[in-house]
Amino acid sequence: MIEIPEAFVLANQIDESLSGKIVDGVEVPANPGKFSFYLGDPLEYERLLIGSNFSSARAIGGMVEISIDKRRLVFSDGAVPRFYEKNETPQPKSQLTVRFGDGSFLSVYVRLYAGLWCFEEGDFDNKYYLAAQEKPSPLSDNFDENYFSKLFDFEKADSLSLKGFLATEQRIPGLGNGVLQDIAWTAGLHPRIKISKFSDADKERLFSSIKTVLRDMTENCGRDSEKDLFGIEGKYKTVIGRATFGKPCPRCGETIERQNYLGGKVYFCPSCQRLE
Repeated sequence: MIEIPEAFVLANQIDESLSGKIVDGVEVPANPGKFSFYLGDPLEYERLLIGSNFSSARAIGGMVEISIDKRRLVFSDGAVPRFYEKNETPQPKSQLTVRFGDGSFLSVYVRLYAGLWCFEEGDFDNKYYLAAQEKPSPLSDNFDENYFSKLFDFEKADSLSLKGFLATEQRIPGLGNGVLQDIAWTAGLHPRIKISKFSDADKERLFSSIKTVLRDMTENCGRDSEKDLFGIEGKYKTVIGRATFGKPCPRCGETIERQNYLGGKVYFCPSCQRLE
């Protein structure tokens, strides 16, 4: 799933790969997947995009936004974009293909669910898209200790767990259950620990962990559990997650465990990630 690191990696690769290209065609399947979410009639995408020039791409939280003249094409977290040169054979079951005048094309697949939204600039009121634009990314200097401390200033904050605080309600857009695992492990905090049990030192470590882990993931082309625009796995080796479940914790040697929690799985070391 696209989260903050992958969004930045994909946006940069799209920016480089599509530079100077003109849209020559748009294709959507006759029977799209039921979890492929379009904005309006996807057959209208061709009218919006054909003949337009690629302008730029950027990461917005866990989304990728492509500017094509004054139109926008936005992919949400479950989208899997792939770039192909002319005459390359794409994977089947693309939910959206954008073709360019030089024969290259961008195909977008869907894993679990995804938004594949195309619209005129300023003509999209999705609350997650708007929130992601309004809030600073942890990769930016604007996401500093002062900003982070203010995220705790709301009623009933103390009743939330670490996962509930970080990965729900778009408090930090694009920080989801995937990157959460290594952030919590690096901070030495259990995903289920209550905010009420945080010390000032815990908050400082958590802030530092968010900044450093997300930066490392981004600088290493994303997590090794995800793939980039060309189908290449990221180079950031995930410390704690599905691939390391049942193996020794690299910090203390205790066996990494897994639990179902808040609509997903959390992975943790029962020894060196504090719960109480």
